Amino acid sequence: MSNWTDIGPLDAVRRRGARIIKAPGQDLAVFRTIDDQVFALVNACPYREGPLSEGIVHGTLVTDPLYNWVISLETGEAQGADEGRVDTFPVKVEGGRILLDTSSIYQRQAA
Repeated sequence: MSNWTDIGPLDAVRRRGARIIKAPGQDLAVFRTIDDQVFALVNACPYREGPLSEGIVHGTLVTDPLYNWVISLETGEAQGADEGRVDTFPVKVEGGRILLDTSSIYQRQAA
């Protein structure tokens, strides 16, 4: 069961940028691509937890600003020879507003 929570207007996140959302026990990074796709991931690279929200967004990928790991915004998987992944969360845009499925955050905390 989804619990869609409005986290703000799409325009609050610049294209090829990110916004940090505080969630219980972790920070999430909400990314916006050049073509207005939106993705939500844990704001920590799988390698030494670099802040992904400060990375470079290119296509549906983000490059960690500290260690240059490339992470898929769609799957959270590290690309290339690097191995690891970060959790992703359902997010969508409706009527110019970003909606995050907060039930998925709480389900993962309980597991």
